[in-house]
Amino acid sequence: MDRPSALVGKTYWVKTFGCQMNLHDSERVSGLLDECGCISVSDSDEADVVVFMTCCVRENADQRLYGQASAMVSAPTPPSGRRVVAIGGCIAQRDGERIRAHIPVADVVFGTSALASLPDLLAEAFAEDGHEVEVDTIEKGRPFSTDLPSRRAQSFHAWVPIMTGCNNFCSFCIVPYVRGREKSRTMESVVAECERLVADGVREVTLLGQNVNSYGRSLYGEPHFAELLRRVGATGIERIRFTSSNPKDLSDETIRAMAEVDAVMPHLHLAVQSGSDRVLHAMRRAYTREEYLALVGRLNAGVDGLALSTDVIVGFPGETEADFEDTLSLVREAAFSSAYTFIYSPRPGTPAARIADDTPHEVIQERFDRLAQQVALQARDANQADLNGVVSVLVEGASKKGDDVVVGHSEKNQTVHLHLPAHEGAGNLVGKICDVHVDEARTWYLRGTLVGDPR
Repeated sequence: MDRPSALVGKTYWVKTFGCQMNLHDSERVSGLLDECGCISVSDSDEADVVVFMTCCVRENADQRLYGQASAMVSAPTPPSGRRVVAIGGCIAQRDGERIRAHIPVADVVFGTSALASLPDLLAEAFAEDGHEVEVDTIEKGRPFSTDLPSRRAQSFHAWVPIMTGCNNFCSFCIVPYVRGREKSRTMESVVAECERLVADGVREVTLLGQNVNSYGRSLYGEPHFAELLRRVGATGIERIRFTSSNPKDLSDETIRAMAEVDAVMPHLHLAVQSGSDRVLHAMRRAYTREEYLALVGRLNAGVDGLALSTDVIVGFPGETEADFEDTLSLVREAAFSSAYTFIYSPRPGTPAARIADDTPHEVIQERFDRLAQQVALQARDANQADLNGVVSVLVEGASKKGDDVVVGHSEKNQTVHLHLPAHEGAGNLVGKICDVHVDEARTWYLRGTLVGDPR
């Protein structure tokens, strides 16, 4: 594919907000710019091209974008004398050219399906010498982003999208409106990509989709996620993770594949959102409290040593104290080892945003605090279970805990800080899998010492 020569030698900086899909998209943006002869820099002040990859799932992501992007107005002029600011991702898809009402400095706006067009849009912006470029964010017929070049943040890990979009239309969620309907990649293309990654030295992949459990439905008429797990496991990859999973589509066949494919890590993020049947119905989650807990029971019976994490929303419109108590009791019964907890944030354009609610913020905040306390207690208990044991850790880099410490994640996705052996440099362990004796188990991390040789 021809790339515009006007970008050769331009410096660039990419800032990512939001989910793993956005992280993957940012790696593709970096790969595209590298291919155009651009040079990555670590400081936005030095960049000729600044790209913000955005998320609109929660309101705070909007505010962070507006703050950081607006700050570019007063940023020093780069050595080249001209800076182009591009806004991509979900907020760009949602707001289109209206985004300039909040961020006048934006020169380029490109949506979730328009990654491939970015080099040409940037070249046009430079050619216009500072004049705004009007861009339609909804570009149909684009290839999967996996067809584009990539600049991975880590040599040993790769994001592998297996599908885009979502068909569920939960009443609080903006994703189907900005990512579109479900569309799966062919199984052959996913497996071939994983084979290439293994050959390139990648040890861990994370399979991505808004609802991976329904993978394949758009191609084959029914989900084929369990088969995909088995085929990816046969590529020789050492670790497989996946996200996100909707409980309504997680089949017993997938549970068997999780148990039987050695490379699949014993960790599952299974968003529940609420423990109240009344609220779940209002959220359009398509399962009940009883069905969710029954699924958790089958998972624990089928997958040895499984660690479960989840998402929980507090303060959904109309949530009562009884509804919240149902959520709190479900969190206890499911015994989650960790949870992402959020206060409900209305997203314009979603059905839930139209539901009136007069619950005082102080009441919602108090409930949130109780939930956070319960989650922290369970996280601590889950980590205490590994105290004085040995966990397998993929080392990712230097730790902020000290110059002689590196950090990585266990098979159960726990954060683990590892003291470096004497005369061992941190760089020597990055990308290695280490057995770590757990000497200390805190609420949000483990800490330990190396056992045996890294591999």
